Amino acid sequence: MSTLRLAAFPTPTGGGNPAGVILDALGMSADEMLGVAADVGYSETAFLTAKDGDREYTVRYFSPAAEVAFCGHATIASAIALAERDGPGDIVLHAKAGVIPVTVERHGNDLVASLTTVPAESAELDDLDDLLDLLQWRRSDLDPELPAGMGFAGLWHPILWAGTRERLAHLDYDFSALRSLMELRGWGTVSLLFRERPDLIHSRNAFAIGGVVEDPATGAAAGALGGFLRDQGLLPASGRFTVVQGADMGQPCLIDVDASGDAGVRISGSARHIAV
Repeated sequence: MSTLRLAAFPTPTGGGNPAGVILDALGMSADEMLGVAADVGYSETAFLTAKDGDREYTVRYFSPAAEVAFCGHATIASAIALAERDGPGDIVLHAKAGVIPVTVERHGNDLVASLTTVPAESAELDDLDDLLDLLQWRRSDLDPELPAGMGFAGLWHPILWAGTRERLAHLDYDFSALRSLMELRGWGTVSLLFRERPDLIHSRNAFAIGGVVEDPATGAAAGALGGFLRDQGLLPASGRFTVVQGADMGQPCLIDVDASGDAGVRISGSARHIAV
């Protein structure tokens, strides 16, 4: 078994969200996968097993603390690793959240992967006041022109909009209490956002349920956000926008989102290998 380490969604000058990738996890138990993910120490590690179909794989995602149904950045990292081995093209991943088609294309010297999430959904956020208390936010910290809510594209994510970029830059929450609430509700991450303009959104994602304070780039949350904005009529005319995440952690990441259409959301990015 060989563990690859790639940083997904990097900027042209670096950054990216590290993910572990096991391209052949045949015979591994869930406990063994969890142990490897804990040893790797990244927010997620993906474990792939080839299926009968050409370029089709079963994939399971583990944080250092638990299995998750879907992870965007580990999907991008896995697809890039497969394309490096087998060449660009279409890949189908079978995850607990559903079937995830991915296309990998060569753009100059780089490989770029684009995944399509399961059909996106949105809902009201019933836990707004409790969540604000845990985050040490006030209602006055929220952008009054953008609605809080819930977005889904494989996992459910609460969505909160900061009124200023300065408010977003300060993240200090009750880790244990938020983790308990996320476990109770089955949330993937908590998306904290600032919209600089309709096609450029700054994001921070609290990931207490995964055992870390914050995730540098969250493709699953970006997909959920795309579906939520589509339902709210808040997308740019093109249906496309860029999420900037991880900058406050010193790990800047760029996630390209295409929420045009009425089903899954398309999430795109590259990945680079991490020297160990």
